[in-house]
Amino acid sequence: MPVLSDEEIGEALRQLPGWERVGHAINKTFTLDGGFMGSVGFVNRVAEPAERMNHHPDLEISWNRVTVSLSTHSEGGVTDNDLRLATEVDQLA
Repeated sequence: MPVLSDEEIGEALRQLPGWERVGHAINKTFTLDGGFMGSVGFVNRVAEPAERMNHHPDLEISWNRVTVSLSTHSEGGVTDNDLRLATEVDQLA
């Protein structure tokens, strides 16, 4: 799957509120209800579509926040897989 151009990523991010480009990835921080357990629950929900797609995000968990970072490491940047998973992750928040 080819890496998207800067223009393609920029256009896609206009459709994904809160996501931003950080280097060779797209990131979003989610603030969750329920403290730490709410964060862990969200990560568990994210694991299902990630596993189904065989496309696994980098996740940073803190007390009531989770930062999701998406990049196709094997391609060295952002691909359509990252955008599809970002859309699914937004629906889980």
